[in-house]
Amino acid sequence: MRDPDGLIARAGVRGDPDRDQHFLVDDRVLDRLPTYLTEIDADTSHLLEIGGGTGALTDRLLAVADEVTVVERDRKLAQFLREEFADEIDAGELTVVQGDALEVDLPEFTASVSNLPYGVSSEIAFRLFPETKPLVLMFQQEFAERMVAEPDTSEYGRLSVSSQHYADIELVESIPKEAFSPPPAVQSAVVRAIPREPDYEVEDEEFFLRFVKALFTQRRKTIRNAIRNTAHISGLEEPEAVVDAADEDVLRKRAGAMAPAEFAALAQLARDVGAPADD
Repeated sequence: MRDPDGLIARAGVRGDPDRDQHFLVDDRVLDRLPTYLTEIDADTSHLLEIGGGTGALTDRLLAVADEVTVVERDRKLAQFLREEFADEIDAGELTVVQGDALEVDLPEFTASVSNLPYGVSSEIAFRLFPETKPLVLMFQQEFAERMVAEPDTSEYGRLSVSSQHYADIELVESIPKEAFSPPPAVQSAVVRAIPREPDYEVEDEEFFLRFVKALFTQRRKTIRNAIRNTAHISGLEEPEAVVDAADEDVLRKRAGAMAPAEFAALAQLARDVGAPADD
């Protein structure tokens, strides 16, 4: 396996916190990351990596995959990856895509292992979730804890409901700052997401996610008041009709106590009787 510090030296770069660049250099962590897929027998034939950096993780992924596609925004780093892994590219094992992971066309991939740029980690995660593929993603620890949080905990919120809508999500490892060069200001964590259908029905996913977002902007209010106060976010034409139709036990709750299935049922009712403006 290529030495992470050697890769950084050959690339002639240094991580830049101002540009959200923190290179993972701990060999033990790098070696473990692909195992979070292989231990669940995930299909690793075509792995997607967002934010390839200098290629330390790319090198590990090539060892377990038939094919790897790396998306790297930094033009200089993308060029370095093409030079460093020229043999793998020539063999058809690696494709390097230079561009923004939020804008480029993603390939048909079977799973993703990525050390995400933290500044856009949420947006990238929610671009990947609908692809319904196993994901092993690195986030800030606090963000990861919110993804896996249960109702009635301080961490539980819109992120918890939205993430768990798409997948079974598990925080599998916390990563110390010292595993990176340069060390970030916060601890990191690895999340594994295994896609599955939710155990509730959602007819309009876009409205469901928007409705959840709306109610969590008023998480200290009762659901009754949150519905009334957030029609400008949810897009409801008739919020009062939703309040009139909803169960009193639900209306007395607060968003932080609502399980995803309860949000789904309420969102369906809201859509049926409150008529979202864009319908």
